[in-house]
Amino acid sequence: MKIVIPKEIKHIIDTLNQNGYEGFIVGGCVRDSILGRDPKDWDVTTSASPYQVKALFPKTIDTGLKHGTVTVVLSDQNFEITTYRIDGKYADHRRPETVHFTSNLCDDLSRRDLTINAIAYHPESGFVDPFEGIPDIKRSIIRAVGNANARFEEDALRMLRAVRFSAQLNFDIEDKTLAAIERNHSLIKSISQERIREELTKILISDFPKKFILLRKTGLLKYIIPEFEVCFETTQNNPYHVYDVAMHSLAAVSFIENNKILRWVMLLHDIGKPVTKSTDGQNIDHFYEHPKHSTEISGRILKRLKFDNTSISKILRLIEYHDRDIAPSFSSVRRAASAIGNDIFLDLLKVKDADTMAQDPQYLEERKIKLDIIKRIYLDIIEKQECINIKDLAVNGHDLMLLGFKQDKRLGEILKKLLDLVIDDPKLNNKDDLTRLAKEFFSS
Repeated sequence: MKIVIPKEIKHIIDTLNQNGYEGFIVGGCVRDSILGRDPKDWDVTTSASPYQVKALFPKTIDTGLKHGTVTVVLSDQNFEITTYRIDGKYADHRRPETVHFTSNLCDDLSRRDLTINAIAYHPESGFVDPFEGIPDIKRSIIRAVGNANARFEEDALRMLRAVRFSAQLNFDIEDKTLAAIERNHSLIKSISQERIREELTKILISDFPKKFILLRKTGLLKYIIPEFEVCFETTQNNPYHVYDVAMHSLAAVSFIENNKILRWVMLLHDIGKPVTKSTDGQNIDHFYEHPKHSTEISGRILKRLKFDNTSISKILRLIEYHDRDIAPSFSSVRRAASAIGNDIFLDLLKVKDADTMAQDPQYLEERKIKLDIIKRIYLDIIEKQECINIKDLAVNGHDLMLLGFKQDKRLGEILKKLLDLVIDDPKLNNKDDLTRLAKEFFSS
């Protein structure tokens, strides 16, 4: 097959070749092109040294000269060019202590993680595939380059990358590679939480997020999210459920839209169930107050994984309210939206829908009809601009103080009482009625 490469990449390779150097596209862009996907990035590898590359192009950025990488700027786009290299000893299971440049392309390809990422391509001479990555792509196989143990001992993040590519491509991990991950799983402790978070997120937002199960099969999960490990052992003998807590959560992940926040919510929404499980006299399992515990446990996990505060806040709010009962009535929907927040109410309905989809299917139609009615009611409330927040009341604290109210705790309590009445009867949201009601509260 022939890969159609961008004109800027062809210009880079032609420039290298015309000056006596080799140049190939390599890695993900080659893999994705073979798979018929549009590459996100185009990386070039070359026999030229970083300084030789810099001398050939008028505008470059010293991205990582020590490791052989120079960024060439063409047409206001950045393209990374990396010199063929051999990695030295990996002391920390993450990065080589030294890098040695080489003129041999196969030496460079041999240091890469997976065979599907160790393929080079030249527009004239074609593919260079010393580790049979193309056959692996055709067989839908994830396989380590060379000795799998050595690859994972060098860089422990490669174990998570193997699972991630399995999820993104729906490929199976080859038996020897899978066994090597199982043998070396404890090395994942040497990887930063930020890098782990990024790989986990890519697994969750993939087209096949249930490949997350591989993290448990390989033993990686107990070092990454040990709180989720016990969910696989927490059964749900309950009329509404057909899966254990872990499989229910992963099913829910697959049923919600491909959004980072929402998929993390579905992964963690029931993580408090193992610590709240009780069984009644009829052998029915219950999980009272599990949203509260799920929120607390998820908060610890998200902070440990170095999530930003905005994402943490949104994920935790959705988990906290995911099991809230909302009746298909205007007052109930207004009250729920007031408690949860306009910014995430529609997301909460998506969470509830995915949660329902992952439960016993015999209740699915009834619950989806209810959610659809709730959504229509909410959109009607928004269209009519009905008040669901204190800031939307026709009076504010300043107005009440002009009537003689003191700026103290009771002022806030009266505003909350007024909001409560307006939520039940939106027609009350006018200055005359609210002033009258506030005076009645004050005199009572």
